[in-house]
Amino acid sequence: MANESMELVKGTVDVLILKTLSWKPMHGFSISEWISDTTSGDLGLQEGALYKALHRLERKGWIAGSWGLSENNRRAKYYRLTARGRAQLQAQSETWRRYSLAVSRVLEASAL
Repeated sequence: MANESMELVKGTVDVLILKTLSWKPMHGFSISEWISDTTSGDLGLQEGALYKALHRLERKGWIAGSWGLSENNRRAKYYRLTARGRAQLQAQSETWRRYSLAVSRVLEASAL
């Protein structure tokens, strides 16, 4: 899949955003950029999906947003992880680790 972004499996967007915000508050573009950079471009968030997810996570109380200035002095909404979001990240991380391991076992299995 060289130079192609993999489609995100339903449910991965939330955990990726929560993990990204576990480091520090960020605005939407920075979140998307961090995920893309961290995965060497293999995972990318479309702008529409990113902001839809940010609003959903904010409604759930997992993240909180406040307005500020970006690195280039533009008004931007910065999101931070809440205590509820940190707990959710921990729960989802364990689920994704188990899921990933199970899929890897199937992919690495020898013939019947």
